[in-house]
Amino acid sequence: MTQQVLKVDGMTCGGCANGVKNALLAVAGVEAVAVDLASKAVTVDFHGEAQPAAWQQAVEDAGFDVIAD
Repeated sequence: MTQQVLKVDGMTCGGCANGVKNALLAVAGVEAVAVDLASKAVTVDFHGEAQPAAWQQAVEDAGFDVIAD
């Protein structure tokens, strides 16, 4: 399994974190998601090739913004 960290803006509570987590878990290949509200960091554990475009779309569809590095 491989990990990648996304920075997500707009999360303010546990409900927001769960929304982002559930949206990412629906993307093929994503095995686990951990959200740190304080740092706006979302760690994605996945199998196969990274799919940052699909992850970003899922987060945006959930109403949040991925912050570019």
